[in-house]
Amino acid sequence: MKIQHTTYNLRFKYPFTISRGTKTHQPTLIVSLEQFGQTGYGEAPAITYYHIPVDKMIADLELKKPVIEKFAFTEPSRFWHFLHHLIPDNPFLVCALDIAGWDLYGKFQKKPLYACWKLDISEGPMTDYTIGIDSVEKMIEKMQATPWPIYKIKLGTPDDARIIRALRKHTGAVLRVDANSGWNLQQALDLIPALDECGVEFIEQPLAKEDLAGMRVLFEKSSIPLIADESCVSEHDVEKCQGLFHGINIKLTKCSGLTPALRMIETARKLGMKVMAGSMNESSIGSAAIGHLLPLLDYVDMDGPLLLDEDIATGLLIEKGRVFLSGKPGLGIEYTGHPLHA
Repeated sequence: MKIQHTTYNLRFKYPFTISRGTKTHQPTLIVSLEQFGQTGYGEAPAITYYHIPVDKMIADLELKKPVIEKFAFTEPSRFWHFLHHLIPDNPFLVCALDIAGWDLYGKFQKKPLYACWKLDISEGPMTDYTIGIDSVEKMIEKMQATPWPIYKIKLGTPDDARIIRALRKHTGAVLRVDANSGWNLQQALDLIPALDECGVEFIEQPLAKEDLAGMRVLFEKSSIPLIADESCVSEHDVEKCQGLFHGINIKLTKCSGLTPALRMIETARKLGMKVMAGSMNESSIGSAAIGHLLPLLDYVDMDGPLLLDEDIATGLLIEKGRVFLSGKPGLGIEYTGHPLHA
């Protein structure tokens, strides 16, 4: 096996603001695995508050690459298990390599991943489109610039009730709210009636992940379903969310790839919880990986390529919320970026 990589600092169309801050670019690592004339691609964006920058991913990759290249790759689950133990403190890098492994495997099988998993890709939810925190006028402008059936509204400001009421006046679309841990319990309790009045479908991560006592109260009192994000990082967190949230949002990069994501979905279903897969502003490479999970999901947020000013792959099409995969083997994408290097 031959491993190559490259990095990007992908520019957003609009500055991307959540309750934690603003960014104008998304740093991301792209890896490739080459074996027997086939090449698989994977991606892992860097997120500041998880403290795994691109430089850390590259350093770990270069340190472990001689061992990884000697691995006898046959199927992705075994490869993930090997990587998980080899690089235990870097789930982001494991994710990129795991996705590349699945892409490679699909190409060996000459099937798209959803076919490898025996899934009907005609089933599955539409993706939302994210409106980052901004002035009310600018948020309305962003919404009107991209007419969409479902919007995910980032909140976590002192003005949240006014924002959601103003947006509702300008659209009949489904509204979802993501607070990114931006509220305390009392703020959430005070806001929920206004959100309910505006027909908000669900609230993602209302409180800090450490506030378990607050989430127990909110779970009992909320008239709107609650979805865990920061509270559900890895597969070990799924059961912990039962009785605190109505569902989980799986991020491939945080949980370390498609392999554990499939197990997380199975566990959540056994617990009677809703399942969402979410974006970390991936290009079409990481977003296509999410797309193959669609038949297993209740909700999806895979609008990364729509929020970025540039993309580095083709083969994924998103139109008015509907997701179209190419049907080609593996991820079904063609890498169009600059050359990768060893």
